[in-house]
Amino acid sequence: MNKYALITGASRGIGRAIAERLSQDGYTVIINYKNNKQAALQCQQAIEAAGGQAELLPFDVTDGAAIEAALTAWDATHEGEHISVLVNNAGIRRDGLMVFMDENDWHEVLRTTTEGFYYTTHHVLSGMLRARQGRIVNITSISGVSGLPGQANYSAAKAALIGATKALSKEVAARKVTVNAVAPGFIATDMTADLDEAELKKTIPAGRFGKPEEVAALVSFLCSDEAAYITGQVIAIAGGMG
Repeated sequence: MNKYALITGASRGIGRAIAERLSQDGYTVIINYKNNKQAALQCQQAIEAAGGQAELLPFDVTDGAAIEAALTAWDATHEGEHISVLVNNAGIRRDGLMVFMDENDWHEVLRTTTEGFYYTTHHVLSGMLRARQGRIVNITSISGVSGLPGQANYSAAKAALIGATKALSKEVAARKVTVNAVAPGFIATDMTADLDEAELKKTIPAGRFGKPEEVAALVSFLCSDEAAYITGQVIAIAGGMG
């Protein structure tokens, strides 16, 4: 029987690195994306070229009906199987000082993280509980741990995800489902390409941006059998920030 891992927002950056790493760990990876099918296909092709297996599953993480339809259809074509790993990775940035922040920038950032977590986890969790085994890893941010100026919306969204992680972990631990959060700092991806890396490196004790593969390695461990006694935790991977 195949082991399945669903990663939201998996077409690029940290999500793609996680997809590729979990494929190496023996999972059939379900690559979720919203609009960028070409990038998702490239991720799938890279996984398959390396000998792994991957499927595409497009949906908007803020659209509950679309998520339910997509995952119900997946269930119907994978009778007797379930998703044993869920990585809630999808997120967006709309940075700006609060005094100038547009109302839509506030709501969209929170919706993508919090509603994405709710709708996807709500559906996938039942299969994990029935199987009495599962791993949920929520990609939060050091911004949600300590707050960063210009990111009140992003910090609020990621802090909410931390609270949800801790609460859910207590609900499902007896069924051998673990729920943890990974809090990256500045990671070199498309999402951080607009930032002043030279200046920001001065604020990082390690003196550099992290790599997506480093985040993926941590997620891989949290999804492994060796991490079965770790749950409800927030693990920073931020070069000493936080």
